Order: sequence, then structure tokens, then C-alpha cells
Amino acid sequence: MNSEKLALLTIREMPYGKYKGRKIADLPGHYLGWFAREGFPSGELGALIALMYEIDHNNLRALLAPLRPAHRQQ
Repeated sequence: MNSEKLALLTIREMPYGKYKGRKIADLPGHYLGWFAREGFPSGELGALIALMYEIDHNNLRALLAPLRPAHRQQ
């Protein structure tokens, strides 16, 4: 797992849909599960959503806390 990709989850926003503007790291589990069932988008966005799905599915969201921008400024 690439730490740069993990950090991107806390910075990148969902560009469309019901959760447009929400950070990928903050997408709800049911929405991530929907993508897992229906198919992830292509490209980097899909890869990030798939990574976030795995993190959420394995109950590892706490790993992202130190990577959030507010934590980096301290």
C-alpha cells in the first residue's frame, strides 16, 4: 500500500453524485459498497474509491487520521 495514495484519500473530493465535494476518506461505507457491487469508475478516482472500500471493509479508517491535512500542520 502506497502512503501517497492513502494521503490522497484525505485530500481528493468526490467529483460527482450524491456525495459530490466530500473527501473520498469520508464517503460512507454503504456508498463504497455500492461501487464494489456495481463497479468502480476507471482511472485514479476508481482506484482511490476501491482502496477506500478496502480500508472501510476491513475497519481500518483510523489509519487515515494522521494523514489528514489538519494533522500535518501541527
